[in-house]
Amino acid sequence: MDQLADPPAPSPLLRLLRPFGRRIWRKLAPPAFELVTHEKYTATFPDAPNDPLRAERIAAFLDSEGLILRRSIQHPWPAQIKLLERVHTPEYLDTAQDPRTLTAIFGAEVSAQQVDRLLDFQRLQTGGTLLATSRARRAGVCVNLGGGFHHAMADRGGGFCIFNDVAVAVAAERDRGFRGRVLIVDLDLHDGDGTRHIFADDPEVYTFSIHARHWGPTEAAGSTSVELGSAVEDQTYLEAIEHHLPPVFESFDPQLVFYLAGCDPAREDPMGDWKITPQAMLKRDLRVFDLARSRRQVPLVILLAGGYSLEAWRYSARFLASLASRRRPLEPPSTEDMTFRRYRYLARQFDSGQLSDADSGNDFGLTDDDLILPGWGMRPETRLLGFYTRHGVELVLERTGFFNRLRDLGFDHPTLVFDLADPSDHSVRVFGDPENKDLLVDLRVHRDRRTIPGYELLAVDWLMMQNPRARFRPGRPHLPGQEHPGLGMLDDVVALLAVACERQHLDGLVFTPSHFHVAAYVKSHLAFLEPETRSRFEALMELFRDTPLPEAAAAIAAGRVIDVDSDEVFRWRPEPMLLPVSERLERQMKTADQKKTHPYRLRVIA
Repeated sequence: MDQLADPPAPSPLLRLLRPFGRRIWRKLAPPAFELVTHEKYTATFPDAPNDPLRAERIAAFLDSEGLILRRSIQHPWPAQIKLLERVHTPEYLDTAQDPRTLTAIFGAEVSAQQVDRLLDFQRLQTGGTLLATSRARRAGVCVNLGGGFHHAMADRGGGFCIFNDVAVAVAAERDRGFRGRVLIVDLDLHDGDGTRHIFADDPEVYTFSIHARHWGPTEAAGSTSVELGSAVEDQTYLEAIEHHLPPVFESFDPQLVFYLAGCDPAREDPMGDWKITPQAMLKRDLRVFDLARSRRQVPLVILLAGGYSLEAWRYSARFLASLASRRRPLEPPSTEDMTFRRYRYLARQFDSGQLSDADSGNDFGLTDDDLILPGWGMRPETRLLGFYTRHGVELVLERTGFFNRLRDLGFDHPTLVFDLADPSDHSVRVFGDPENKDLLVDLRVHRDRRTIPGYELLAVDWLMMQNPRARFRPGRPHLPGQEHPGLGMLDDVVALLAVACERQHLDGLVFTPSHFHVAAYVKSHLAFLEPETRSRFEALMELFRDTPLPEAAAAIAAGRVIDVDSDEVFRWRPEPMLLPVSERLERQMKTADQKKTHPYRLRVIA
């Protein structure tokens, strides 16, 4: 993905001082906006792409950069049923508790166990929109890091939307006496059909939507509905916004504005086919903000709406950072880097006693027979890597939301199993059920002093992550070595292992990928140890730069990649990849990067 232009890189000292300076400035200057979020703003949609940590990444980025103060962050309560009934019919609210109803809304099977989690998730984010609307009318601008469920109608849901949070918020404000005109600006890739349908006969609410395709009738007392079709690029998109939106502000003269700042128009979003760049997305967002706030100072509620890529959070973060910094450019870090930042932040909330229980000597769940080997009197290893108790690892996986994401996938009772019988090869398995039938994660690790003499590493001997209940499909095809589709949580496991290295004062993480696609997945974190191997891998990545990863993996496995110089078939050879954690190992890796290597030339045959 293209990066927005940044000024020259500041010195390390300046990078450390900038967030501190911004916090001082925030305390002196009025905040650009208030923020509504919650630690439970996480849910994985059944069998659909989304980033359950989207809200948390945005909030963590703004906080780490000193762009928002804690006093400007609000936490919502779930929307009350009586408020939902102001918009939705009682019959629909009753049927919403039926797994079949939610299965139709999400387009994938929803189990009875998942129903409550999905209902609670959207009720909480609807409560977030209620709170954001109330705060915006007092403070001017408030952002709910969720919401925008614009497909939900009065008597039915659709398109991942159970409750129409904007309609519920409008009804709640009217109950409080608000009688002003409301403009809903919906720039999600998908049509705001539910919102338009709910307010079709209400002349005091104007619905504005620019989208790929109409999802239903477009007639309403006040509405602009623009269908742009497929493969839309920056110029077409921005011109459409500029042509249609300013006249609506002029003629309708709203007294409250909701902005659904959907990120699914972005070019890498898996749920759309538009080609909108980060630059154009930011221009779009700032234009809507200026129309609402520059002249009229209309209360503005900003909602995230759609966005199904792991990059979606960066668009919202870039927009909010621009507002908070008074339009100074500030590029968010990569999603991988933000994942590491999150786990490092969470790790600081655990003390060693919680993870190791070293002081009390309590080995949770162990019997006397477990502690003493008959006839030997030896105490076997009871802690992972000689430090982590099973209880400690369970605590981490619960508090970081790892287990909750498995529950969102339908595994209601994640179970952790240690096998520490072999001191040179510790095993950790996560099952999705108490009977240990659904294996989700299989990890084997050991402390390694051989790979790089003089350094101690955490070696991953084996890592398998799978969803045995998921199905391969065109957008998620079978890859070499897979029995089931993956969990989509590799970044989290790598980050957790890296944080474990830091806590144990290990120099880094070493992993040997069995297939090309595995190396491609972890290349943002790990680099090949040997320069020659790295050179071969970079040649592969360049060769398949415009090729979907499943096709590239299939071509390599089928022997269709040829070394141009030797005219021999390229064969994937598992070699160690490394993530340096200590500064001294990171310096050595940078030195190794400077070594000249043989340039590899590869080609693909039919």
